[in-house]
Amino acid sequence: MISPIFVSHGSPTLIFDDVPARDFLRGLGAVLPRPKAVVMVSAHWETHTPAVSAMPVNTTIHDFGGFPQVLYQQRYDAPGDQDLAARVAGLIGAAGMPAALDARRGLDHGAWVPLKLMYPAADIPVVQVSLQTHLGPAHHLRLGEALAKLAAEDVLVVGSGSFTHDLRSVDWRGNNAAPDWVTEFADWADAALAQGRINDLLNYRTQAPHAARNHPTEEHFLPLFVALGAGGLHAAPLHRSLTFSVLRMDAFAFSA
Repeated sequence: MISPIFVSHGSPTLIFDDVPARDFLRGLGAVLPRPKAVVMVSAHWETHTPAVSAMPVNTTIHDFGGFPQVLYQQRYDAPGDQDLAARVAGLIGAAGMPAALDARRGLDHGAWVPLKLMYPAADIPVVQVSLQTHLGPAHHLRLGEALAKLAAEDVLVVGSGSFTHDLRSVDWRGNNAAPDWVTEFADWADAALAQGRINDLLNYRTQAPHAARNHPTEEHFLPLFVALGAGGLHAAPLHRSLTFSVLRMDAFAFSA
């Protein structure tokens, strides 16, 4: 059994940046049990209703602009798994959320950046599941619960987002100390996870300090709820760090 995880994927340049989160992800693949496949839920694939990628071989999407050319040369052509994609779609559908298969969708940078660090050989099949940001946290908790059976099948469910994500306040020049509004939100979320305060987390927009400032839009926090639903109420912290002054790069594993 492999516990579902949430990771913060940061900037697309994370694979080159000399920061603790990069080193953490580089080591994470070696310490986790090797999965048979990965089901990835990234902040960067949003659809109106659930969709599951079903390509025989994944392509690499460079869904960003203004970065060094070397970043656009990066590829992560991991195999897909069409049988697993159909099973994932079936599990989501059985939970009352009909899911479509998408035979054209590749891996966005929220998927391939952490996976390239974790599993650089790109030899583990990857299936991606989309977010429905307009449906909020409770929907994504249910989406994760629909995937809970996969842990016992040696499939790693990964929610890839960002523990805090106010890009308007990013300091690209370095890693200064986090402002209070970042620390207070992250401390609140850490405590809510540690104490199993699921209702508070589901209502974080009104319960957490500075929630809207840390997440002006919700898509980067919602993968956390998928991993939580897939794994269970026990949140084990795997990593905490900061990049660009305001991006908390926390990661967690979830179990019953």
